[in-house]
Amino acid sequence: MRNYIIKRLLLIPLTLFGIMLVNFTIIQFAPGGPVEQTLAKYRGLGVGGEAAIGISSQLSSGKYQGSQGVPEYLVKELEKQFGFDKPAHIRFFKMLKDYALFDFGKSFYKDKTVLELIADRMPVSISLGLWATIIIYLIAIPLGIKKAVCDGSKFDIWTSFAVIIGSSIPVFLFAVFLIVFFAGGTYFSWFPLRGLTSDNWAELSIIGKIADYFHHITLPVITMVIGGFASLTILTKNSFLDELNKQYVLTARAKGLSEKQVLYGHVFRNAMLLVIAGFPLLLIKMLFTGALLIEIIFSLNGLGLLGYEAILTRDYPIIFGTLYIFALLGLLLKLVSDITYSIVDPRINFDAR
Repeated sequence: MRNYIIKRLLLIPLTLFGIMLVNFTIIQFAPGGPVEQTLAKYRGLGVGGEAAIGISSQLSSGKYQGSQGVPEYLVKELEKQFGFDKPAHIRFFKMLKDYALFDFGKSFYKDKTVLELIADRMPVSISLGLWATIIIYLIAIPLGIKKAVCDGSKFDIWTSFAVIIGSSIPVFLFAVFLIVFFAGGTYFSWFPLRGLTSDNWAELSIIGKIADYFHHITLPVITMVIGGFASLTILTKNSFLDELNKQYVLTARAKGLSEKQVLYGHVFRNAMLLVIAGFPLLLIKMLFTGALLIEIIFSLNGLGLLGYEAILTRDYPIIFGTLYIFALLGLLLKLVSDITYSIVDPRINFDAR
């Protein structure tokens, strides 16, 4: 296992290089970059002052959309400001060198570094993603096991309705429903609608801070759990059903082992492999992508919203910085998943593969 871990760790830089290269190349061809957006604002405000002073100024040759009629020196200044005065390959390798040192630069439009912005938004994303993932596993695994054991029973049929509802209705509809009923929409005003903590959070006691924190994240986490537990429940049930029909289960029962010993002593270890394999993907989804609509609806400033805003404004340092961190975390979590494979079932030997 040690050799496998070393190999995977050595592959991470190469994988990150490929991810960053593909995305960097795509971004170069995407219209509406920061220079073009700034030129659009410049033209929207009018160029009367520039025209009055610089009638003889050389105008832009049209390298960027919306640059017609804008002084060439202004375009050059914008290129230098945003770092586009150098060739693409030089900018790319400089970015990789800086990212290797976790230097992600400064946002184009926000007066903060990318690391500062990520640090500000990280608590929200971790709070939502981690709690939602833990609760989803605590609900889906026992429910999936129970459905497999009671396959075809009334319990299995009725719980299947909940699973179908959870998988078919969009998450944002659950969020709107909870807001309308429990966050001062129409009926009750039991939960706050904005932020991760109250304005007077610093003045509260330790117990008060904990209670206030959970009071704020209750509705967002419930929404994410409802939207995410269905697929894991079905996966768990199908995994256990597949194992329950195998020969070794019949042999264990024939030896006189109790149903609990068969289920948790033999079946559980094999059936949980697929469930464990999906943990990194679920956690990454909950941390960064799955929480985007939730952050917007509940006015939570998390990483998903930060990345979305950066894409709209073409804030490249934030786009590539968050992409680098997301990819690195995803690769590390996948490695953790493989290690967990071996812990759950020692028969799995990745070194042999």
